[in-house]
Amino acid sequence: MKRDVVVAALRNSSKPVVKSSNKPVEPANDMAWRVERLEGQLQKLSELVREHAEDVDRLVRIVAEDRDAIRRQLLRKHHEKVRVRKHLRDTDSRNGLDS
Repeated sequence: MKRDVVVAALRNSSKPVVKSSNKPVEPANDMAWRVERLEGQLQKLSELVREHAEDVDRLVRIVAEDRDAIRRQLLRKHHEKVRVRKHLRDTDSRNGLDS
């Protein structure tokens, strides 16, 4: 739709555009080509932005999974240390009462 409006407006202009080679160029064709090129670039940029967002989402998920795994591993080690300390405390208290 935007392209149609631009092309229609350019067709209404009566002066041909002069390039460095001093040849008159039809402004509608030149501008239509530019608009099509810009639309293609915009579409490619949109695809790249979408792909980047998907990559970021994947990385966030991977980091979250790794963080959760590390958290569980540290929690397991902590529980093991607590269990060992409790066992040693119970053993020491029994030996103190027996002697």
